[in-house]
Parts: sequence; structure tokens; C-alpha cells
Amino acid sequence: MPSRRALLACATALAAAPVITVPATASAVPFGARSLRLHSHGHDVRVLQSSLTRLGVPTTVDGQFGRGTRRSVRRYERREDLRVDGRVSRAQARGMRRRVAVARRVAAADEPVTTPAAETDGARAVLGPDGRTALAPASAPQPVKDAIAAANRIVDRPYRYGGGHGRWEDTGYDCSGTVSYALHGAGLLDRSRDSTGFESYGRKGRGEWITIYANSGHAYAVIAGLRLDTSGAGESGPRWRPEPRSGSGYVVRHPADL
Repeated sequence: MPSRRALLACATALAAAPVITVPATASAVPFGARSLRLHSHGHDVRVLQSSLTRLGVPTTVDGQFGRGTRRSVRRYERREDLRVDGRVSRAQARGMRRRVAVARRVAAADEPVTTPAAETDGARAVLGPDGRTALAPASAPQPVKDAIAAANRIVDRPYRYGGGHGRWEDTGYDCSGTVSYALHGAGLLDRSRDSTGFESYGRKGRGEWITIYANSGHAYAVIAGLRLDTSGAGESGPRWRPEPRSGSGYVVRHPADL
């Protein structure tokens, strides 16, 4: 049994030991609580990447501040006339949060009610008499009809890199912005994704009604058998394109149950 003197010595040593404070993990740090730079990681980096995308600078949302995210930050800094260093200070994060809040309010105010798409008795969507908008199959589920109706709204818009990512109603759309718009109109997507983001969207493989094809450089959708794509024969930009396109080299995904 330890002596009284030994016990007192042990207690004195414990009392004198320094208190070690365990910092909060990176995953719990809110956006704007710390500066972010190359090699940062965590929840606040994901918020940064999502905010950049919403503000028109498409960025992969993976929680890792890599070279791609640094390029996006620099692009944002140049556009906003900020010091271009590829880092996000706490003050810069606050400014970005304010811009995102404004963008959300504007998008909510501008988002129109989608006019239902005209229908066809066939099992597949077809081009309508105008040769631009699509007719939805009468037998299709409502989200499919809504996706076609949403896409019909933008088939006269030009191709614009980053279009459809800063706000839903835009002057032009890129490939992933086009797919995002159609899925958002169907209630299947709450924020736009870039083409890489669509590689993990929904479920693997082709869908019965909607199939997304995506890789690091491009994305397009086949909705009720009709391809919605920004590239192909004729004009660039969001268009319904009846000619087939090879899915080789693409990750194939679909919304659950569709």
C-alpha cells in the first residue's frame, strides 16, 4: 500500500500538470471562423466550395482545399476586385456569405412558375412542331414532365461557361447548368452541380425515365428518350437533340425511382 507521503506527491504532480485543451475538429468549424488556404479541409471548406459554385464559379464540393479550389478562389477574387492570393480570410468569408444570401433572395424572386409541357401519346419524348421544345409522354411520371417543361424554358439560351450555377434564371447555361436546371425544375435537385458533381448524383446506371451522363469535362441528360445537351449538331447551348450520342467515357447515373 502506498505511503501517505507517496500519495501526496502524486496528487501534487497531477495538480501541477498542464491542462491540454483539445481543439475542435476541422469538420465542426463554421465557415468564416478561420482563414482557409491550400490544404485546409473540413465542413467550412465544403461551404466555401458550395458558395463559390452558387456565385458562378463552379467548384467541386469535397471538403478539401486543393489546387482546383485555389484556382476558383483566385477567379472569384479577380472578379470581385479583391487581393488575388488564393486564400480566404475571415473578412472575405463574411463578404462571400452576404453575396450568397443576396443571390438566394434574387433567385427566389426570379424563379417563375413552369408552364406544363405539351404531351404526346407515345412512350418517348419527341420534338414539338416548333422543332425546339419537347413534348412529354402522357404516361411519364410528373417529375419527368416537369423536367421537360423546365428544359423547354431554356432551349433558346446560348452556351455560357458557368451559366446556371450562380442563379437558376440566367442569360446562358453550360452543360451541367442545363442538366441542373432541368432536374431542379422537377424537384430532383436543390442546388446546381458541375459535371464532376454529377458523377456521384443519384444512383448508378441508366434510369427508366431520366439518365445523366457525366465526366470531368461534360454532362448531358436523356429524359424520356430525348437528349438534352449543350453540344451536338446545330447550335451550341441547351437544346433537345434527337440524334444519339455515345455514352462511352461517361459515368452513368439516374435519379432514384426514375
